Amino acid sequence: MNVTADTNVLVRAVMGDDKRQSKIAQAELAKAAVVAIALPALCEFVRVLSHGYKVPAVDIAKTIRVLCNSSNVAVNRQAVEAGLAMLETGGDFADGAIAFEGRVLGGRRFISFDRQVVKRLGDHARLL
Repeated sequence: MNVTADTNVLVRAVMGDDKRQSKIAQAELAKAAVVAIALPALCEFVRVLSHGYKVPAVDIAKTIRVLCNSSNVAVNRQAVEAGLAMLETGGDFADGAIAFEGRVLGGRRFISFDRQVVKRLGDHARLL
């Protein structure tokens, strides 16, 4: 069966913080022919791990790479890599993914009120 994993399933599978739900989540992900992981779910996943569980960014990046390299996982790999590149340089995963997807959709410049993300994106961004 092909499934789309919600953020809470990913969190339970990775964190193992609820024995019953974690076991169910891990089993469902393992038996699926395809596990589709939407970009918003990964953005939420990063937010939950970093803010809720206080997992360091380097560990989150490793976890996402392992997850995305699973043989049955389908993700927008280019957008994920853009998010990881931002995360691994101290920025926000979602900002990197949003900037990438915006370029794919025809946006030529990322605009934001966030000084840090604009600085990280350089010439491809403008501060409002």
